[in-house]
This record gives sequence, structure tokens and C-alpha cells, in this order.
Amino acid sequence: MSRKPKPTVFLQRASYRQRRLRDASKLLPFVGIVLFAIPLAWTTQGPDQKVGSLGLIYVFGAWFALIAVSGVLTSLIRPDRTEDDNGPPEP
Repeated sequence: MSRKPKPTVFLQRASYRQRRLRDASKLLPFVGIVLFAIPLAWTTQGPDQKVGSLGLIYVFGAWFALIAVSGVLTSLIRPDRTEDDNGPPEP
């Protein structure tokens, strides 16, 4: 008995990269939640247990980094070419 080889799935390199960029942009809010939650785990030696100014600097740095990464991802993502101005999208 000979087995039939599985057909290989060929994805064009450009469309594959566009899908991965879209996936990264969808994942970015969850990365932001994790980054903003990190200062909550920091402990201090004082009796009031406040994060302090370093935590505030970290939060604004993470916020700026998320804005920069989303800007780069947005500039790299191209619009879909499946929709035509004259009709519905192709299947």
C-alpha cells in the first residue's frame, strides 16, 4: 500500500507576512495589559507599599512604546485588495 503524500499548502510570502502583522496588531492590547500590570507586582521596602515615581515612569514608557509599536504596525499593514469599488468581495 502506498500512501498519498499530503498536499503542501503554499502561501504567498507577502500575504503571509500581512496576516502575521495583523495578528501582531490584534495581540498588542493584551501585551499592553501585561505591561501595565507589571508595576502592580513590584514591592517596596517602605511601610506604605507604594510603587512610586519609578512605576509612573515605567507606565508612561510602556504607554509610549505601545503607541510606537502600533504606529509601526499600522504603517506596515496594507489594505485588503479583495474588495472592489464596483462589487462585493471575492470569495
